[in-house]
Formats: sequence, C-alpha cells, structure tokens
Amino acid sequence: MASVIRDPKGLKRVQWCVAGGERRTLRLGSVSVRQAEAVRVRIEQVLAARSTGVMDCEATKWLESLDDDMHGKLSRLGLVPPRERNVATVGGLLAAYFENLNVKPGTRRTYEQTRTSLEAHFGKATALSAVTPLACDQWRQTMVKAELAPPTIAKRVKTARQIFKQAIRWKLATENPLADVKAGATVNRSRMFFVTREAMDRVLDACPDIEWRLIFAMARYGGVRAPSELLPLTWQDVDFDRGQIRIRSSKTEAYEGKDERLLPMFPELRSLLLEAFAQAEEGAERVITRHLHCGTNLRTRANAIIRRAGLIPWPKTFVNMRSSRATELAERFPQAVLTAWLGHSAEVSVRHYQQVLPEHHARAVAGDGAARGGAARSGGVAGAAARNAA
Repeated sequence: MASVIRDPKGLKRVQWCVAGGERRTLRLGSVSVRQAEAVRVRIEQVLAARSTGVMDCEATKWLESLDDDMHGKLSRLGLVPPRERNVATVGGLLAAYFENLNVKPGTRRTYEQTRTSLEAHFGKATALSAVTPLACDQWRQTMVKAELAPPTIAKRVKTARQIFKQAIRWKLATENPLADVKAGATVNRSRMFFVTREAMDRVLDACPDIEWRLIFAMARYGGVRAPSELLPLTWQDVDFDRGQIRIRSSKTEAYEGKDERLLPMFPELRSLLLEAFAQAEEGAERVITRHLHCGTNLRTRANAIIRRAGLIPWPKTFVNMRSSRATELAERFPQAVLTAWLGHSAEVSVRHYQQVLPEHHARAVAGDGAARGGAARSGGVAGAAARNAA
C-alpha cells in the first residue's frame, strides 16, 4: 500500500514499500492533498498490475498523460519501464539532453529557460531536420522583439548551440543550425558598479550585528561568492596563525583542483573575524550562524541594510562587491595571483569582474599610467562615490 506524507511548507510525497521492505518515495512538491491522494491511488494501481499482470484502464491513461519528467521519475523508481520516444525531434532531443545533464541546480534552471524557449518556438514534435539556420535566426529575432536583455539572448543562443552540438555527437543531426547564429555579449557592463570603501564603511556601520558586517566584508574585501562560498565557511577554515582562509567552492568543485582555494586574511577581514570568533557560541562550527537561514534571500536582506545606510543598492549586490575587489587587486598583484585567490580564470576575471574606472582615465591623462594601486589606496573614484551618496 502507498501512503501520502505531508512535509513542512505544504510539500507532499507518496511512499510505498517493495520486496524486501525497501521504501520508495515519489516527491510531488507543493500540491494539494487531493492531488497527492490521486497520485497515490494511481501508484497503487500500478503496483497491483505488477502482481496481477493486468493494468487498470484509468492507470494506463494516467501514465500516458504524464510528461517525460514525471514518467522518468516513475521509471527510476522501478514502477514503469523507460518511455520510448523519437529523439530526432526537438522535444526528444531536449528530453534526452536534460536527462543526461549533470550541473548545479541553479545552472539547470538557467538551461531550462532555453529549453522552454526552444519548445515554445519550434514545437516539441518538430523534426530536428526542420530546425534550419534560418529558423534559428528567426528564433533569435523573436527574443529581440520580446525585448529580452542582450545577455539573456546570448546565453540562450549559446546553450542551444551546445544542445545541438550534442545532437551531432549522438548522430541525431549532421550539422549545427546555430553554429553561425550571432549570440552577442553575455556581459552587461552597464550593471557593473564599483563599491567604494567610503560606501562600504557606511554599510558596515548600518549592519545590525557582527555577522552581517562579516558578510559584507567577505564579499567586498575577500571577493568571496555569496552565499555559495560564504555560508558554508567554518572556523576550521580560518587560520589566524598563517593569515589565510580556506574557501570551499561549490561552483568550481567539478574541475580538478578547483574545489577549494586559500584566500589571504586581508587586514580588512582579520579584525572582523577576530570579533566574530570572540562572540561565537562555544562549539560553533560555522562562521555565519544567525543568518544561515537567509540562503538565497541574502541579497534582499543586504539591500535593506544598504538602504539603512542611506545609499542606493547597486545593481548586482554581491557580484558588484566581488568585482570591486577584483578591480582593486588587479592593480596590485599579477593576474595569476588574482586567479588563485578569487577562484576564476584570467579570461573570466577580465570579462566579468575587472572594471575600467574613471580614475584610470584621469591617471593616464595626468601621466601617472605607471602608478598602481590608485583605486585600492583611494577607495574608489568620485563618480562611484557620487552615485552612492545619499
């Protein structure tokens, strides 16, 4: 017999036992009790059919109506055999591609946007041979007319190009119709913003506690990704004697030797870490404990603190702080050192993080182009400070 289990936040799952007493669970997400009960009934009918060899007519119709994702879940749980489908269609290719996709949940959600866009424009039943370069150009034009941001369009085109490249590898297509489709720039430099030290001083003063001051400081002066690298930080990762911090990176852990890196304990961080350590409860493992529950809501809370400081939140709260630190460090240290400390490649650093500031132009005009560290020593430029003014 199967049963419906109610989890916190309205989540539901159906659970049943198989031979040997092993439990199997189908997670349904946030659905009503009635919907969960309906699924439970169908699962019991499928389980009964495995014993009797006779499938209930309603259960058969239900299985046929399921989309590929749900049917795949049932297949992986051993309830039904894998669904046979024609992968030489747009829908078939996308289903096969996402079944074999092994990326982080956040990256998968981004890829899913491309999937939805392709299915909406071409149709799932469309043969891959009908997806021509002209049709792909027209798909891109529909996104332009919809006024999607250029980086969004570029990301979708590049993702679709990657999907069709896999189709060639699987012998489902002979050419990539997106090979010559213009992707465009994936970086929106209008959203780059240099967070000055003066602005950061005001934000730190507005923080409600030491942990929030540390969150901002680690992002701005440590260049740490937040929340993915910040919230998992433990006191074992903080070495006061050697003056270094071990940063574990879930974003780059798939690459050999990139699962963690050592970050210098910059002076701007040391005093705050010592203060946080002194206030930590005995036996505490994580550096951030009071606000660990913020998770992906960290940006919303951070923007509220920025406003409390009398400032206008910058476009990309934590990315702009990381970018500001990368810009400062690039003035003082070789690119190889910057790459090791911040955990991104030289190409990514230049394209996505390092900023060209008005101060650079002013120094060049003044004949001070050889001087280094200006942005780091002065704390930014007048233009950035003006934007951050109350």
